[in-house]
This record gives sequence, structure tokens and C-alpha cells, in this order.
Amino acid sequence: MLDALLNNYVEASAVILFGIGFSMLLFHRNLFKKLIGLNIMDTGTFLFLASMGYIYGRKAPIMTDGVYEASSYINPIPAGLILTGIVVSVSVTALSLSLTVRLYKRYHTLDIDEIYAISKHETEDR
Repeated sequence: MLDALLNNYVEASAVILFGIGFSMLLFHRNLFKKLIGLNIMDTGTFLFLASMGYIYGRKAPIMTDGVYEASSYINPIPAGLILTGIVVSVSVTALSLSLTVRLYKRYHTLDIDEIYAISKHETEDR
């Protein structure tokens, strides 16, 4: 068991990162901490995908030295998917941060429960 864990330390690290991020999403009430948790979760996912796409002993798919066999190279699709995911993650983070700033300007707090209570109180007053 321990030997398998030591051989797959990158995958284990990815699962730990995902778990840390997921627990931050579940247990923190602060929106900024939730965004940090979401980014940690994304990092764990990208690390896991990168580790699954890499094959030890193979090179990047750049044709050099006259080697044209596909078995000599790693698959470039996981790396492309990871890059696309990083771009989407940065965009989602930027949008979420801008919405968080707007919520803070309106409600003067980042606690989800307080924002919900204030917004509920505002709708009842109408």
C-alpha cells in the first residue's frame, strides 16, 4: 500500500489538493476564501490530468532526430485540455472576483449568510 502511494505521489498530491479546495468550498462562509478553494481545486484537477497524460520515458510530440513513431511521444491532447482549462479557470476567477467586489460594495461583508439575511430583509421591505 505504502509502496503504491510512493510510486503515485503526484496523483496523491492532486487528490489532496482537490480535497483541500473542496473542503474550503464547503466549510468557509467567506466568498473570497471560497474562491481560493475553487482555485486550489482547479490546481489539483490540472495536476491530476497532467500526471495522467504523461508517460515516463517519452518525449514531447515534436518531430526531431528523424523519429516518426507515435510510440516515442506522449499524447498532446491532455496538455491542450489543461491549457484550455487554465484559461477558463482564470476567466471564471476574474468574473467571480469582480462580482465579489460588487457584493462587498453593496453589503459591506463577504459572509454568505449575512449577505443572504440582508438581501432577504431588503426584499421584505419592498
